[in-house]
Amino acid sequence: MDKISVIYQDDDILVVDKPSGLVVDRSETQTTGTLENILEDEFNINILRSGIVHRIDKETSGILLVAKNTESLDNLQAQFKDRKTKKEYLALVHGLLESPGKVEGDIGRNPGNREKFIVLEDGGKEAMTEYSPDGNFQISNDKLQIIFEDYNKIQMRKLEQQNYGQFTLLKCFPKTGRTHQIRVHLKYINHPIVSDEKYVGRKMYRLDKRFCPRLFLHARKIGFYHPKSKEWMELESQVPEDLKKVLNIFHE
Repeated sequence: MDKISVIYQDDDILVVDKPSGLVVDRSETQTTGTLENILEDEFNINILRSGIVHRIDKETSGILLVAKNTESLDNLQAQFKDRKTKKEYLALVHGLLESPGKVEGDIGRNPGNREKFIVLEDGGKEAMTEYSPDGNFQISNDKLQIIFEDYNKIQMRKLEQQNYGQFTLLKCFPKTGRTHQIRVHLKYINHPIVSDEKYVGRKMYRLDKRFCPRLFLHARKIGFYHPKSKEWMELESQVPEDLKKVLNIFHE
C-alpha cells in the first residue's frame, strides 16, 4: 500500500495530503485500499472511523484532518458541526466568472440517479458555498488545434460556437459539508467543474478529458482550533503536479 504524504502531525492530530483516486472510507464493496486502511496500518490509529474527521470525494485531492484519539475526534467533529472551521478548495470551472459570489441551495439525492446529488426545492439539506475568482483563462486556438488534432473544421467550429476553451479558476469556501456540495453548486450556476464525470455532462466530459485527466478539484487549505492547545491553525496542501500541468496549458 502506498504511503501517504503527511502535512502535519503531533500527539493529537494528523493532517494528510490525499491523492486523487484514493477512497476515504471503507465500505461493503471496498474493504481494502482505503485511507482508513492506511491510517490503521501505517499510523496505528484504531479509533472510530480511524480518526477521520471529515470526508473528501475519491476524485478530489488535498488536505484531510485526522484525529489520533477519541477526545480530539469529538472536539474536531464538534468544530465542523458548529461551523468553526474554514475550508478552501481550488476548482477549474467552465465559463467566465469575474466577481465573487455565493450559492445557497439545499442538496439531496437525485431521484433519477441515486449516485448523484442535486439542488432541491424541498427535502434537501441546507448547503452554502462562497466562491472567489482567481483568474480567467482561454485556451488559444493553436492549443485547441493540438488538443483536438483529429477534429475537422466543422467540429472545431462547434467548439468555437459553444465557447469551449473559456475557464475560471475559483477559490471555493464551503460553509456546510454536504456530499458533492461544491460540484453540485457549481453545476447549479452553470459553471460545472472541468472533468467532473458526474456533473459536467457526458459530451463535455469527453472534451475535458483531452487535456485534464481527472476532476479539477483540490482541497487546498483548512483552518481549525487545535483540540488540545485551542490554538488556531491553518494548513495548506500544494496543488499537485497533474493539476499544475493543466494550468500550464493556458500559459504555453
